[in-house]
Amino acid sequence: MKRALGDTGISISPLVFGGNVFGWTADRQRSFELLDRFVEAGFETIDTADIYSTWVPGNQGGESETIIGDWLKSRGKRDSVVLITKVGMEMSPERQGLSAAWIERAVEDSLRRLQTDHVDVYFSHIFDPDVPVEETLRAYERLIMAGKVRAIGASNHSAEQLAGALKAADEQGLPRYQVLQPPYSLYHRGDYEGALRNLAISEGLGVITYYSLASGFLTGKYRSSADLGQSPRGSRIEAYLNDRGMRILAALDEVAEAHGAAPAEVALAWLIQREGVTAPIASATRLDQLESLMRSTRLALSAADVELLDKASAP
Repeated sequence: MKRALGDTGISISPLVFGGNVFGWTADRQRSFELLDRFVEAGFETIDTADIYSTWVPGNQGGESETIIGDWLKSRGKRDSVVLITKVGMEMSPERQGLSAAWIERAVEDSLRRLQTDHVDVYFSHIFDPDVPVEETLRAYERLIMAGKVRAIGASNHSAEQLAGALKAADEQGLPRYQVLQPPYSLYHRGDYEGALRNLAISEGLGVITYYSLASGFLTGKYRSSADLGQSPRGSRIEAYLNDRGMRILAALDEVAEAHGAAPAEVALAWLIQREGVTAPIASATRLDQLESLMRSTRLALSAADVELLDKASAP
């Protein structure tokens, strides 16, 4: 069931828990319940970031990492978990970017909140045009040498930006980005399919997708403007309520009915079976939602199912 995460030497299950909900739509107690069930079911990879969740009034960032760290300490689960976090997005004007000085400060902050001595995959959360990539990679090299980071990855990088970073690493003997985290789903196909996916495949990168359910749109619970109030994320979904979005939902409904599955399970299964995808990230705020997401890893779509979904979601 587990898949190699590129050439990092790390193997993961084909579903990653998205920790963006911790300290936002899932409080500490609920977060603990969800993490307990996720690991109990045989999954191990948790994705978070230092910035989660600065968008919530009263939060400063680090709330998700703090909850995960408290859970890891209380459960003694660090050795059985693959921990992903990120650096680079703006937490405050002086706490952002990929400079060596900020990375070296940010990683210590993340390790303290996570209550661990190392992160399994540390991501550049966003491309930084103001810092030479060599400076960023040298900072990561020091963290890897110190045992604080096992592998590094790139999120929100274009094919050109990623290729440049890989070239610089190879030319100067610096650590390579071994994992990519792009937005990718049945709705969001254009950003990844094409040059970026080709590069990831040719370079043997592990790929962990985010927005895998298009902010919840692909669950099928948002079908009109009247549905948007069901969730704090509803405002993000309005843009999907168009003809193409409805075609995608209709195809998901058809495949889901044939398999006795939920639309979200089909949407994730489509990703899990895609070439160039190691595992999608998905979030849950209730145990029943989490059970459904985990079922996606056992759902085998037929060639006809995939063709139907591909055609409905063609960009």
